[in-house]
Amino acid sequence: MSTYAPKSTCLDRLPCIMPSRNIPEDVDAPSICKTFTSKIDSLEKDDFVSHAIWRDFSSLTGTLRTLYSADFIHPTWRGLCCERQVMPFQLSCETAHVVRPNPKHAWITVPFTFAIKSPLECSCLGYLNLIPGESGDWKIWVMCTMLDQLCGYANVDQLDPIDSYSFCDEEQHDSASRSNEIKQEVYDCVVIGAGQAGLSMAGRLKALGVSYICIESNNKVGDSWRLRYDSARLHTVREYGHLPFERTFTPDYPQWLTKDDLAKGFSDWAKKFGINILLSTTVGSGSWDESKREWTLHLQRRSIDGEKIEKMTITSSNVVLGVGGGCLTPLFPKYENEDKFKGHDVAEDMVNAGLASVTMIQRGKTLVIPIQEYKKISELLYNADTPTTISDIRSFLRPFAVSRKLGLEATRAGYIKNPDKYAGLLKAGFLLDREEEITRHLNDRFGGHYLDVGASKMIADGLIKMKSGSLPVSYTEDGLLFADGSHLKADVVVFTTGFRGNMRDSARQLFGDEVADRADDYWGINPEGEIKGAFKPTGQPGLWYIGGGIGHSRFFSRFIAMQIKAELEGRKFPIFNEKQPNIWGEI
Repeated sequence: MSTYAPKSTCLDRLPCIMPSRNIPEDVDAPSICKTFTSKIDSLEKDDFVSHAIWRDFSSLTGTLRTLYSADFIHPTWRGLCCERQVMPFQLSCETAHVVRPNPKHAWITVPFTFAIKSPLECSCLGYLNLIPGESGDWKIWVMCTMLDQLCGYANVDQLDPIDSYSFCDEEQHDSASRSNEIKQEVYDCVVIGAGQAGLSMAGRLKALGVSYICIESNNKVGDSWRLRYDSARLHTVREYGHLPFERTFTPDYPQWLTKDDLAKGFSDWAKKFGINILLSTTVGSGSWDESKREWTLHLQRRSIDGEKIEKMTITSSNVVLGVGGGCLTPLFPKYENEDKFKGHDVAEDMVNAGLASVTMIQRGKTLVIPIQEYKKISELLYNADTPTTISDIRSFLRPFAVSRKLGLEATRAGYIKNPDKYAGLLKAGFLLDREEEITRHLNDRFGGHYLDVGASKMIADGLIKMKSGSLPVSYTEDGLLFADGSHLKADVVVFTTGFRGNMRDSARQLFGDEVADRADDYWGINPEGEIKGAFKPTGQPGLWYIGGGIGHSRFFSRFIAMQIKAELEGRKFPIFNEKQPNIWGEI
């Protein structure tokens, strides 16, 4: 269930001082906001607290950056506002409000909008988090900004349904795909993968009028979910599971979407919006021509019966990798004497299937989150009354350093309130991680947690036995031998040890070492507090990564699409690459 030995994380060393809760209950947030209306166009260093944080999604920095301290933020902000020719800011004082995430902290949130004229005119938005300064005046603690729309172009968040479709007609995709090959061999963008990431990316590109094609190895849209094990389902609420443009899953879908729900929803969405997909097709190899600034991709397409292979070559100025978050290569531990072992998915399924005995070998501590607690928190953001675009901004724009602090405090408060929570798990020998939270597991560890939908009770009740404290070292004819000399008999050994999560490995496999060496790693938190590689320029021209959960795919695809469109228009966003002063010794 866990494959991880605890280690330090960049998140815990990021400079983040949480504000103490000294904001009165009757504070007039709109009036406080108005004190900034005359300041916002020309912020001074003193308008920030010394430990301020600024996070930007492609509006001024041309990439994803989190910057720290008034000493660095202020001159950077002033300089970039000048370079990008920022037009007047508009504070939304009528919607300013106090945020009280827990009894310890509070701040005032002020939404605002602005526009930039260079390299092309764009609308942008953001918010300020204000806290009282030492002298009682209000200062900026956190500032977040993001690119919203490219002015004069189509809306990246809107796409009209089509009347009919051909590419996603799964009975006819063979002839439709060949028809497309004859019509076009050159694209502005090729999206590799048609799961949640690839579909989101393709939809955004179509919305902006970018010439694209989506390459999918499976025979049907949705097979990336449809072909998984029977009990596979999302453990995030239904309202989190939508693809772009509108709600993919209506209220008649269950709260916890199954693999088949997702497959159907994704397939219906692709048909509805006429997404250009080449099914049953893989990229055999590809290359980048620096002089032409162009990719050449060699494709192999199977016939429906799998007996024939059709080869084709296409070119494109951009490639977006959406190949499952890099999770193509299993992390498979190697133990001695595997050939001697004579001998379903996860432990809960085995109990339900009636296996006589199920023992789970745990190699490290696991964060366990009760599904109902997670549901309660999730539905505050993602619900039928809040547009998904608004929920995504609230969910993703907050700096990770702040989310990390709030998450740790929530975990500790939960155990203080209920110290016996999961006492049954501990008694059964389960190694419970009581010092972690979800931000790190999703964005840095790439897993290692369990949303409790029932297996914890099975462990506590003894239906699933636990073995921890010693690692396997060798197979035997009838089980596994452990380092402490103990032996566990087994007819079946199932590894749930995760996958390699670096999409750079996929880039290396497809395009070779030269391309991969220029590109960034994918996923995990970098020393600045941003996800490595994903959703931004990778270092290799024309190569982009997209992945993560459905929410990541839905939200961040918009930024990749707008940056691609801007470059195609000859108005590429300049990237602010200046390194920050030493934050904690590694930046």
